[in-house]
Amino acid sequence: MTRRLSPVGLEFIESAALRLVFTRELSAPPEAVYHALAVDVMAWPTWFSSVTRCRPTDGGKGREVLLKGGTRFRETILAAEAPERYAYRVDETNVPGPRALVEEWRLVPAGAGTRVRWTFAADGPAPFRLSLRIGRAGLGRAFRDAVTALDRRLTQSEA
Repeated sequence: MTRRLSPVGLEFIESAALRLVFTRELSAPPEAVYHALAVDVMAWPTWFSSVTRCRPTDGGKGREVLLKGGTRFRETILAAEAPERYAYRVDETNVPGPRALVEEWRLVPAGAGTRVRWTFAADGPAPFRLSLRIGRAGLGRAFRDAVTALDRRLTQSEA
């Protein structure tokens, strides 16, 4: 069953009832990381193991994402500011619980590489928020593994 989420904007990243923030440094430059996040979206499954399909929709204004286990998202791109920021809002999902969900990727030069900060901003009933707090370590591990795989992919393509 498809559920429509609230059409929140970028301000939700700061005002969400629940914000999970993860940071990691990569050796790849911000331009390469941004390209992988925002331009080469169909390649997400090659480095983000939870993602089985990711494709642009609406002429690049949105995305459709399928995760392992069958979770689906239809998203709207809220910010595509190369090479610093990529953010999107989940508009529809088949997952019960969330009322609003925005993810933001911030990229900052760090030496010859990039500091990546991923913010997962969400709202929903208390049991949903609690499940995300409990699952924080798993989300953090998924983020760490994904950006490590992305960095490996990007630095190998430079060689």
